[in-house]
Amino acid sequence: MAGAQRAKADTLALRRRLLSSSCKLFYPEAPVRIVRGQGQYLYDEQGAQYLDCIGNVAHVGHCHPLVVQAAHEQNQMLNTNSRYLHDNIVDYAQRLSETLPEKLCVFYFLNSGSEANDLALRLARQYTGHQDVVVLDHAYHGHLSSLIDISPYKFRDLDGQKEWVHVAPLPDTYRGPYREDHSNPAVAYANEVSRVVSSAQEKGRKIAAFFAESLPSVAGQILPPVGYFSLVAQHIRRAGAVFVADEIQVGFGRVGKHFWAFQLQGEDFVPDIVTMGKSIGNGHPVACVATTQAVSRAFEATGVEYFNTFGGNPVSCAVGLAVLEVLEKEQLQAHATCVGSFLMELLQQQKKKHPIIGDVRGIGLFIGVDLVKDAATRTPATEEADYLVSRLKEDYILLSTDGPGRNVLKFKPPMCFSRDNAQHVVARLDTILTGMEETLRSCETLRPQA
Repeated sequence: MAGAQRAKADTLALRRRLLSSSCKLFYPEAPVRIVRGQGQYLYDEQGAQYLDCIGNVAHVGHCHPLVVQAAHEQNQMLNTNSRYLHDNIVDYAQRLSETLPEKLCVFYFLNSGSEANDLALRLARQYTGHQDVVVLDHAYHGHLSSLIDISPYKFRDLDGQKEWVHVAPLPDTYRGPYREDHSNPAVAYANEVSRVVSSAQEKGRKIAAFFAESLPSVAGQILPPVGYFSLVAQHIRRAGAVFVADEIQVGFGRVGKHFWAFQLQGEDFVPDIVTMGKSIGNGHPVACVATTQAVSRAFEATGVEYFNTFGGNPVSCAVGLAVLEVLEKEQLQAHATCVGSFLMELLQQQKKKHPIIGDVRGIGLFIGVDLVKDAATRTPATEEADYLVSRLKEDYILLSTDGPGRNVLKFKPPMCFSRDNAQHVVARLDTILTGMEETLRSCETLRPQA
């Protein structure tokens, strides 16, 4: 606890000296030093309570006692590498299999979502014998070199797009080329993927995989039109490729209606590979790849073993099992539907009241509020969004932004987020937006007339 006693300014100075400046903090101008968490709340060194609206990693709540207990008890007994026979890893795989379509029946355990997506890329390439990847614009799939290469969100600021990476338009019906007034945006956006594949093939390229977050999050809390994934899968599989659904930020009941976000696309759609991480360990480093027997057998045929020292270790699997138990016992998937619908309703009311809110979209406890400078042009209100996030922090509410324009307020709270929390956040949002509008009107009144 020595760190908790150090002056905040001293800790900040030490961080600046010892850590790279590329390791960013939330609220860099006035960082919050968090020392404790419980449920949907975080606490600073003064004991001030903050409502966490973005802590999707603490899926069932910060420091959930059942999850903490599971980790503690297993830690006291054994934690070793996964080459020893142990019940926890097979129990966990079995429980996960009960949540997934039957054909996704082979599991690999890892330590992070980035590791999971990197393995998914290896699996896809080995199974198909191809190298290239199709991704969605503005996507982010992890921080390993292999994943930076398939993340337009990152590679556009680094070395640029590799020749084996092909970018399809984001299926965004608010800002994309096919919008809410289009007769069939699912078909239109899927046809764009087909066009990208055909263009690559004309150059002699061979596609191994299509990677997509089931609900693109960094891209701005996007809900692809229903039916899009099924159509994309047809195009992709016709090219000899596989479909990888990245559920790292959006799975495990967050969408409420289903356990997995890809299930929003309909019962007829099943990915070839699903990756998961973050929320599945409630903050503990654990991740997983689920795939088919066919994909797994192709990987096994290399004769090279897959070994991850601590992927699937007894403690990680005990934690994973505890998270699933809490989700079921506390009915958090149903809770996400109930609270998420209520929050969406409140935000839609604010949209009618405040012109800066151009769009409210989401499902369950995955919601985006798109702020615009002008309703007609839909120009991102980036500065206004940044100001709003800063003001909410002053009211002890932690919110953040996403999207290419950094103008989409993102709601991805712990799953125990309540109706009272929703009312509180929206009330403060209303007050701040009203104040911003009054200030703007005052400025216009004072502006000299031509």
